Amino acid sequence: MAEESDLERTEEPSQRRLEQAREEGQVPHSRELSTFMVLAVGVAVLWIMGGWAVNQSARLFARSLVVERADALDPAAMGRILWMAAADALTLLAPLFGALFVAAVLTPALLGGWNFSSKGYTPDWSRLNPLQGFGRLFSLQSLVELVKAILKAVLVGAVAWWVMQRDPQAIFALLAQPLTVALGQTGREVLFASAVVVAGLGLIAAIDVPWQLWHYRSKLKMTREELRKEAKEQEGDPHVKGRIRQQQREMARRRMMSEVPRANVVVTNPTHYAVALRYEAAQGGAPRVVAKGREQMAARIREIADQNGVPILEAPPLARALFRHCELEQQIPAALYTAVAEVMAYVFHLRRFMDEGGLPPVQPARLPVPPEMDMPA
Repeated sequence: MAEESDLERTEEPSQRRLEQAREEGQVPHSRELSTFMVLAVGVAVLWIMGGWAVNQSARLFARSLVVERADALDPAAMGRILWMAAADALTLLAPLFGALFVAAVLTPALLGGWNFSSKGYTPDWSRLNPLQGFGRLFSLQSLVELVKAILKAVLVGAVAWWVMQRDPQAIFALLAQPLTVALGQTGREVLFASAVVVAGLGLIAAIDVPWQLWHYRSKLKMTREELRKEAKEQEGDPHVKGRIRQQQREMARRRMMSEVPRANVVVTNPTHYAVALRYEAAQGGAPRVVAKGREQMAARIREIADQNGVPILEAPPLARALFRHCELEQQIPAALYTAVAEVMAYVFHLRRFMDEGGLPPVQPARLPVPPEMDMPA
């Protein structure tokens, strides 16, 4: 049973799975939402600009029918007149077309956002498989599409019947009214019916959008085995990660060892710990720890320091305190200022003695290291 549950798609898709689906051109989309938005915008624009558009259309139609005799006999002039009429018609329809274009472009962003992927246009020859096509024909998605188509047909038919039955005498009375009055009333009735149809499509879209979102995530559901495999791929092979960490530690160790020859002094335990300090007066501040280590690392630090003439001072409490409380490239804590100042003074006197001669400096003893800064040897 455990193995079967691991192979069932019961887990929600991971973020990586969703990103891969977008890369393949798979995003949630609802044709009902797109249809509703385009029709709603179109009806709104016609409702707002209907009167103006009708008047402009009448003027344009009247101008197009009035042609001078000379122009009627001139093919070039008729071409210009036709072109001007077409340009005026396009200018008249530009607000409607522009609004429809904006609605069609912006609607996909309401669900899955814009997604540009060449994989979505790559031919999928598996769709030509008749068996798979037969399976899609009787799938849940096909059933939902059939139900939506029936609902839309019923909706349009119901709206048409309701408009006709709402005031049939007024509709038949249009036949006896002047043409301009009848056309205006007919246009208002058509716009009213269109608004009712759009409202119904909005209800269908409100049902379809949650369904499409659920269906989209349902198709991308993963098995537990897929989740474990993806997590392993993201985390990487433990052996590879171990080798990477080992290489990083080795690189850090080499960088640290390269700083030892430039240190002012190496404070030791004398064998368990070794900490290299450097003070740069030009930069100000307190001395910094440029290298530290214990056991074999400490021995290597002492060896490099000895090879490069860096003074080595045995001060077990200070060495332990520096090792415990100081990180690489950090300044020493304020509690150790006094002890380190004595060490630096000794180092500077030692360097002067080696360069100029004279009395050798006395190696500092009993350095003032706070007990709470020390740790057991």
